[in-house]
Amino acid sequence: MREESLDAPQQPARVALYVLALCFALSVLGRGLGVLAGFVKVGLVASNGEARRQIKGGGLRVNDVAVTDEKLVLAPRDLTPDGVIKLSLGKKRHILLKPA
Repeated sequence: MREESLDAPQQPARVALYVLALCFALSVLGRGLGVLAGFVKVGLVASNGEARRQIKGGGLRVNDVAVTDEKLVLAPRDLTPDGVIKLSLGKKRHILLKPA
């Protein structure tokens, strides 16, 4: 049986959720934006190589769907009904791309 001291302060569980919205020209999506370049441009990963490693590990998501193809191109069809594209790295880092 495990005993815990009632005198010790208990730390509440903290969950940090970072969401940043970035605006960009709609013409960028019209031409197509490679998923690797997109994650690098918004700063979620430092390089295309890091993006590829994250894809292999299942860490990159577009609109909450895991990216499995590094040649994926973000296009207007990827906009959600709210008019944004959500890029995520892991569980806590998210960027919303909104065409201006």
